[in-house]
Amino acid sequence: MLTKGMKGQKELVVTEDLLANRVGSGLVAVYATPMMIAGIEGTAAGSVADALEPGKTTVGTQMNVSHVAATPAGMKVRFETELTDIAPNGKILTFQVAAYDEKGLIGEGTHQRAIVDKERFEAKAQAKLQG
Repeated sequence: MLTKGMKGQKELVVTEDLLANRVGSGLVAVYATPMMIAGIEGTAAGSVADALEPGKTTVGTQMNVSHVAATPAGMKVRFETELTDIAPNGKILTFQVAAYDEKGLIGEGTHQRAIVDKERFEAKAQAKLQG
């Protein structure tokens, strides 16, 4: 059952493949903002996955984060998420999110995810190929 206050946490080590100059988001050799966002999304999704009905999953619908400090390759990054709101219809989840490296805060903000039926969602996306 989904409840406000559910938390997620995940860690990774920044590798060369996660740097801005490797993923196409900039020219500098530091942890790329899109990769930080992906880490935040994965942590939020994972934090509620076991509380969803069978066949349901979440998809990201909104991300509002600041990336406030650069992180070099080789440093650990930790993502923390907390479910702070569940929409009255039960389908939109809002999270407070943050990312830290070994020296402190590198990103923070809010993130929303929608609960969807996985098969129906994927079928609708694939239908775009038919016309």
